[in-house]
Amino acid sequence: MTYLITAKEVQSVLTYPLSLKTVESAFKAFGQGMVCLPPKLYLTFKDGDLRSMSAYINAPAMNIAGIKSVNVHPDNQKKFGLPTVMATILLTDPKNGFNIAVLDGTHITNMRTGAAGGVATKYLSRKNSKVMALIGAGAQARTQLHHIMLTRKLEEVRVHARPEMSIIKFCREMSREYPEVTFIPEPDGKKACSGADIVTTATTARKPIIRKSWIDQGTHINGIGADAEGKQELETALTISCKIVIDEWQQASHSGEINVPISRGKLKKKDIYAELGAIVAGRKKGRTSDKEITLFDSTGLAIQDVSTAYVVYKALMKKRKKPKQIKLF
Repeated sequence: MTYLITAKEVQSVLTYPLSLKTVESAFKAFGQGMVCLPPKLYLTFKDGDLRSMSAYINAPAMNIAGIKSVNVHPDNQKKFGLPTVMATILLTDPKNGFNIAVLDGTHITNMRTGAAGGVATKYLSRKNSKVMALIGAGAQARTQLHHIMLTRKLEEVRVHARPEMSIIKFCREMSREYPEVTFIPEPDGKKACSGADIVTTATTARKPIIRKSWIDQGTHINGIGADAEGKQELETALTISCKIVIDEWQQASHSGEINVPISRGKLKKKDIYAELGAIVAGRKKGRTSDKEITLFDSTGLAIQDVSTAYVVYKALMKKRKKPKQIKLF
């Protein structure tokens, strides 16, 4: 039987600590050469796009393959009352090619993206980081915050987004979850970033919204929003001044934060310090100085989706919360 796993069932077992641990292990396997990871494919429409992402992980604790279909339609909420991002994941047993599960992948996508920011923050930010500027106040801003809180003891989070009411609502909600943290709605992006130890950008911006002059020495930046060709959240002068860590070269150079500087000849492959997997696997060092500005360019890898979907599947089987079954063959 092929199991059909709903969003509610995914949410019942996928905690933030489990998500963080799983994605860190996936990056480690990638850094150790234990994965097959073709670049994602795009179908571009007038109002958005559809992406196909496949991966095979052949690690000691995980032998699984899968593919995710995921859309990005920025105006979905306004036009249709639908999420900007929706996804479905198909898990396949490499031993026989049988499809063991079909999962709602929307929550998994949000969680694994937030977890990547958490993993990067663990290896690249200063350990004593206390202040974060969070640029964006949508669903992804929330998962970034939750995963980063697992790796750093933040005391202050400055939230900058448009419209202003969204940051007020975000700060009110997050203050209830983290009463020990001061959440500050900040309409001025420069003020939000100035003096921050960590800057996390999670927007749909297609033009730079963060300038080099706003960023202090020693800051770590998580560039999350740029995930398609032509998208860019950081000023090119800022990007090229950073110690750049990417998730994967082919994807990042095509659609990550570095894609615009590369297309304009401002950056080359030799200017990239490392892939995050190499750092997690111990093949390269992470932060080596309290003064360097580090940048993690996240495009989202299928290994994050497949590994997370697999631990969800296993957790549901272990708890005997049997998902719905569909007979495909």
